[in-house]
Amino acid sequence: MANTTARIRKGSLTFEIIVDMDEALKFKKGTSNFIAPETDKVFTDLKKGNVASKSELEKSFGTSDINEIAKVIVKQGDVEVNQEHRDEEKEKKIRQVVDFLARNSTNPQTGNPHSPDRIRSALEQAHINIKNVPIEEQIEEILSHISLILPIKIETKRIKILIPAIHTGRAYGIISPYKEKEDWLNDGSLEVVVNIPAGIIIDFYDKLNSVTHGSIVATEIKE
Repeated sequence: MANTTARIRKGSLTFEIIVDMDEALKFKKGTSNFIAPETDKVFTDLKKGNVASKSELEKSFGTSDINEIAKVIVKQGDVEVNQEHRDEEKEKKIRQVVDFLARNSTNPQTGNPHSPDRIRSALEQAHINIKNVPIEEQIEEILSHISLILPIKIETKRIKILIPAIHTGRAYGIISPYKEKEDWLNDGSLEVVVNIPAGIIIDFYDKLNSVTHGSIVATEIKE
């Protein structure tokens, strides 16, 4: 258990509160329903020990209830994390990328897959900054860097998808990262060709069917 500071800016004031780091991060991510502050005070400057007045709290948060204010600060503000947590999150992201590439990539010179150790070594040599976004949104950038060190190719499938007009708005964000070609039809529906890593096709279809209620028509394009 490690205490940390959560803070938020409201107008000209900054409000800070002491919370348990792990519990605060769970609450911020939506995996916990309650965040209990480690003190019954909200500070305008924790280091100086300046405590927010009741009137400042009520003006900024509409309440002086410390528990309710803590929820707002943690959910909408920033939670400081220690180096150990940053290292753990970095390692988690690296493992996700290594696993993705080990499952979906090959050496185009031999047709053989790369080992996880070889992929990790290439990532380290390339000094790639793996971002805190879904892998599919940054995989092209990652490949552009490690391909200078390691011959690598992602196995993909090309698929033609017809999306009814009523669902194009919600579906577009899902297909956009993989879109090769799009054609808006006269009835407002969208016909699009996507190129998707083979290892995430099931997840891609799940997301797309969820927002379109299973109304898409998909056809794999054979090379």
